[in-house]
Amino acid sequence: MAHINLLPWREELRKQQRSEYLTILGITAAVAAAVWGGVHLQYNEMISYQNSRNDYLTTQIQGLDRKIAEIRELERQKERLIARMQAIESLQTSRPLIVRLFDELVMTLPDGVYLKEITQSGRQVTIRGIAQSNARVSSLMRNVEASQWVTKPKLNVIQATTEDGQRIADFTLVLEQASQQTDEADGGDAG
Repeated sequence: MAHINLLPWREELRKQQRSEYLTILGITAAVAAAVWGGVHLQYNEMISYQNSRNDYLTTQIQGLDRKIAEIRELERQKERLIARMQAIESLQTSRPLIVRLFDELVMTLPDGVYLKEITQSGRQVTIRGIAQSNARVSSLMRNVEASQWVTKPKLNVIQATTEDGQRIADFTLVLEQASQQTDEADGGDAG
């Protein structure tokens, strides 16, 4: 006799296929969630590592910026000290020159000429004075031209005035201090 199965076999097959499908779907979802979680953790770890590296670089850059600021301040101090040293050196080298200038003015000054004011700007010397005559001013200019320490006399103003019944010449003379080496000046003083 033929075996007839009256049970709903198709229905059981569908249930079995559905349970297999849901099991595979659940396993796939679990694997996908695990992969996603692993990737997420890996990226978070990489981001935190890079942030720590960035923080380290930031602190190192700030330290270098402080050092650069200190170096710049030291360079400014160095420049100020060099400027002071140059000013002191300039004063030291020009100190004997002013003495030599006054000495030379005394040597070139003829009788009858009196100085009222002497001003110096750089190498230019301006002399204001009075003389008994214009010839005495001319004699002063000739003496200046013959000098080694003062040169290029230029008469700016000469006015004839009368003071206490005497005729005098009020003059302004501009001359230039010769640029002698201080070694020569020191050698000339020693000899």
